[in-house]
Amino acid sequence: MPRFLTMIRIDEKNAPAEGPSPELQERMGKLLEEITKAGVMLETAGLTPSSQGTRVTWSGGRLSVTDGPFTESKEVIGGYSITQCKDKAEAVEWTRRFLRTHEDHWTITAEVREIAEG
Repeated sequence: MPRFLTMIRIDEKNAPAEGPSPELQERMGKLLEEITKAGVMLETAGLTPSSQGTRVTWSGGRLSVTDGPFTESKEVIGGYSITQCKDKAEAVEWTRRFLRTHEDHWTITAEVREIAEG
């Protein structure tokens, strides 16, 4: 069965400073338990803020290293998951359910991509 990487993109400037509400954490926990019991979830994690990240870029034959925050970025990757689903439609459906756990004031984009095997 194919594996999928889902990248959760958030706008750090508009995300609640206090982070996810306890209610959101509870809804998310229940969904993650369901997807794990279904044998779909292989790995998932949130990421530290972009201010703690570093970008390494190769361009024009040169490397550059830039420490965060990255002011030119509107959205950053706030978390990810790796799932194993029967097809992309199933991976997208699990992603839709994950996004729906969030309150209306969140702005989140999820990118679902199949992992190229061997």
